[in-house]
Amino acid sequence: MTKEELREKANDLPLAPGVYLMMDKKGEVIYVGKAKKLKNRVSQYFQDSSGHNLKTRRMVSQVDRFDTIFVSSEFEALILENSLIKRHMPHYNILLKDDKGYPFVRLDTKAEYPRFTMVSRPGKDGAKYFGPFGGRRETRGAIDAVCTALRLPTCSRRFPRDIDQERPCLNYHLGKCDGFCRSVMPQQEYRRRIDQAAALFEGKPKQLLRELSEEMQREAEALHFEQAAEIRDRMRSIESLSRRQTVIAGLCADTDIWGICRGMGKSCCAVLHVEDGQLTGRETQLFASPIDETEPEMLSALTAQYYLPRAVLPREILLPFETEDMEELSKVLSDRAGHRVNVHVPQRGERAELRAMAQRNALEEAERATTQEERVTHSLQMLTKICALPDPPDRMESYDISNTGASDIVASMVVWQGGRLKKSEYRRFHIKELSDAPNDYASMREVLRRRLQRAADGDGKFLPLPDVFLIDGGQQHALAALEVVRAFGLSIPIFGMVKDDRHRTRALMTPEGSELGIVHDPALFALIGSIQEETHRFAITFHRESHRRSAMRSKLDGIPGLGEKRRAALLKRFGTVRAIGEAERDALEDVLPAPVAEAVYRRFHPEGEGGEIAAASEEQKK
Repeated sequence: MTKEELREKANDLPLAPGVYLMMDKKGEVIYVGKAKKLKNRVSQYFQDSSGHNLKTRRMVSQVDRFDTIFVSSEFEALILENSLIKRHMPHYNILLKDDKGYPFVRLDTKAEYPRFTMVSRPGKDGAKYFGPFGGRRETRGAIDAVCTALRLPTCSRRFPRDIDQERPCLNYHLGKCDGFCRSVMPQQEYRRRIDQAAALFEGKPKQLLRELSEEMQREAEALHFEQAAEIRDRMRSIESLSRRQTVIAGLCADTDIWGICRGMGKSCCAVLHVEDGQLTGRETQLFASPIDETEPEMLSALTAQYYLPRAVLPREILLPFETEDMEELSKVLSDRAGHRVNVHVPQRGERAELRAMAQRNALEEAERATTQEERVTHSLQMLTKICALPDPPDRMESYDISNTGASDIVASMVVWQGGRLKKSEYRRFHIKELSDAPNDYASMREVLRRRLQRAADGDGKFLPLPDVFLIDGGQQHALAALEVVRAFGLSIPIFGMVKDDRHRTRALMTPEGSELGIVHDPALFALIGSIQEETHRFAITFHRESHRRSAMRSKLDGIPGLGEKRRAALLKRFGTVRAIGEAERDALEDVLPAPVAEAVYRRFHPEGEGGEIAAASEEQKK
């Protein structure tokens, strides 16, 4: 369908809640979204694209058709959206790991002696499924921990086949299992322990502990003290289990605290699990940073995907900031859990401190996992977005002018290419066309004209041309550069680099006068700042060298026998031209041949003064 046909179809939609699916020419679903009013939301995609972000423009450019599913409430839209995202895994949606990364625990209740096993996803076989949980290693550890706490078997023996066939294994002798491979242990007790373990996987440790406490009291009142002691030990194991820093914490927690960080290369969400005010565990997940989504948008997508498939839910979920569907999420989770699930943003007190802790966890994990290459890629993506470039630049050239008065005006050209500063491509220029007074704009025009002319002449030292010109200065500097670039018939983007009161790069400036802020993105801010600082350093260094050579030439020019190498040797020994002038003949002769040293000495000491000094020296020797 054409864009006009898509727009007409969108405008015909009702103002009703629902879910929409964007599809490409192959019929693959590339994006799933929900809306309170389908007509308003879907029609926005096919209006003027200038207001869209980069990701949306890319997605819309691939849309060939779309489908909609109407629902009766926003509540149902949230559930359906999550279900469709899980089914289609659309390219343009933010996605948590697929179900293979989130194992389930399975319990075959139809077996005589049911066992807990780990599976990748639930099946329609009448078995009980718990989860999803964390990784496979953590889930296996959770099964072993629950079975050990309730002294259930974790060995490879099968019941009733192997009952009384062999002596109990080592777990029985270590007190980790009650030896259900012995006929003295009734099947009813095994089933009762399995039910207790299932209660733990269902997130009901408090209910189980209350039941065990009542049972212990009954045994004690009946003077069955040994049985009461066994129940007491089992209760202690369960209490210890709920405090372990494992996936079990997610089952026992009554509060989840979320943190999220949209990093430069990797983003991260962190979930802290808290039970009775005690931190019992942490889950983190890394994923590629989206280009355009804000952190609230990311959080909205992730919380729905995280909680909707789960059977065990906390009573409270604390978020770092509000999302547009907080109320709907609270309603749907409360309905699923059978109890109120309060989703909100803490403002003060201990919960606000926990929220800050979760944010720190997400930030640190994202920074730790982000490589330098990913930081550069992110910076270029943000630069492309902010500056409306057609593609991320591979080569950027930066220019700066340095002078003190009308003499020794120089310019630097610094090259950033392939993700790094490329020093072999740096170039330096002496400004030749100014004679009366310094003029930064005229100097910039001269430098770029010479640079582009060398490229036009086929000089390999000035090829290839850059994707972007960065000019130290504001709008007028960028305008001066634009005049030259246009004169050569080129259309290379040009931006001035503007500094703040502390001489730090704060923004980019277009020749038209539009200021493009970069401070809000740390990676881009660091990239542009480092390029500008390097350009300034290179210009200042070159200017100082030029000025020093000029000063040397002004005093040392025309001295017989004193060439560039001997001048450099003098400067290395004495440091400054003034020190050379104050040096004695003997000191000069340590560096130069005697006749040349005499000539240098005569240059700094007039004949009369020199003759008197020489005569006095000869008199002292006599």
